[in-house]
Amino acid sequence: MKRRIVSIVAAVLILLGVGQASAAEGGDAFDAHATTFKYFFHDGDMDFHFGNLILGSAVNGGVAIGEAFYAASRITDGDSASWQREWGALAERAEARGLQSLDGGHTVSARDQLLRAAYYYRLSLLGMLPDNPELARRGSKCRALMKKAGPLFDPPLEYFEVPFEGTVLPGLFRKAANSGKPAPTLIMIGGGETFIEDLFFYIAPQAHERGYNFMTVDLPGQGLLPLEGLVFRTDTYVPMKNVVDYALGRSDVDPERLAAFGISGGGQFVPQAAMHDPRIKAIAMSSAVVDGYPIFAAMPVTTATAEERQSWSSFHADVVKSICWRYGVDEPSELIEANRGNTFDPGKIAAPALMIVGEGEYRSKEVQRQQEVALDGLSDPRSRLVVTPSDEGASNHCIMENRSLVGQVLFDWLDEVFDR
Repeated sequence: MKRRIVSIVAAVLILLGVGQASAAEGGDAFDAHATTFKYFFHDGDMDFHFGNLILGSAVNGGVAIGEAFYAASRITDGDSASWQREWGALAERAEARGLQSLDGGHTVSARDQLLRAAYYYRLSLLGMLPDNPELARRGSKCRALMKKAGPLFDPPLEYFEVPFEGTVLPGLFRKAANSGKPAPTLIMIGGGETFIEDLFFYIAPQAHERGYNFMTVDLPGQGLLPLEGLVFRTDTYVPMKNVVDYALGRSDVDPERLAAFGISGGGQFVPQAAMHDPRIKAIAMSSAVVDGYPIFAAMPVTTATAEERQSWSSFHADVVKSICWRYGVDEPSELIEANRGNTFDPGKIAAPALMIVGEGEYRSKEVQRQQEVALDGLSDPRSRLVVTPSDEGASNHCIMENRSLVGQVLFDWLDEVFDR
């Protein structure tokens, strides 16, 4: 790359997870669920979710470490049903504690317990398929507990809905302060199997501490929207326009300091939206997905043979089936064609852009290539690529395992862009 690479780190030894290609292998492969080192489980996919989605959220109150490891100790390695059972049971216990505190008027205790209960319900949905009635029940329970906890914040965490094509896109919003003055705002967008609750626990506290409004929504394909038939689409800028309309309709949002940050598939949705909507003044991606077609073509799950698929654990198989459902396809190989046209043109983006990539993920040649294409095409000189280091536990897909570091990189850059 010619310029604007502000942090490149040394390569490290990558320890392999069972049944999973490692990011250390580099080459053309891109395994989004490869990890830099083992956390707890032998099953690679289960270990990725435990170390990143779960342990990574502890810094923001998504889980308590003791509770998380207790649940993990009772899960059969690689078994989907036991994963869903234990996180569901933990959710019920945290919910009971939260409701007890709420009845007693202990609002801080109630808020903390209800938030964790909501997230435990969400975690229990991993790999849960649409023919399981628990998907809708637990998903609704997760959302209801977030709504119950929301007013216990100051300023409150608000639930909102964005009208879109005869239905609504659910979202969460927390004001930077009660002053009523317009504030810089971060819109957080997820990827292939994310819920708004994931994104709240990803970075909302870091946004609030720095004086930013935090906003997130489920786009078609995310959360529970596929139950309504809303699956992923290649023109995500269309629902994103409605999202930006909602944001700028609020008096507490500064229209000159509106940023969007996308992780995983959001690394394509956000820049594509910025191509079509100059109201987005800055964007960030972890990482940039200039073209989803070769990214999915490089994934081991989409090219696996029938024999290889037979060796998959039930957890890994169900996670893959769930992602297929969200794209409206039946087979993993069909995910490649489903992403044809999932592109953005960096040359058509006027806003400054930040790409944040974990060192392990950056070892994929396809990931490297797409960052280079994006960076070389972006016109704003404030655009940057930051590769975060494995020796600071910031190496994996979306860098979920070190959210404090992501917050530092993202908000320091945004502060500079917005002259704060």
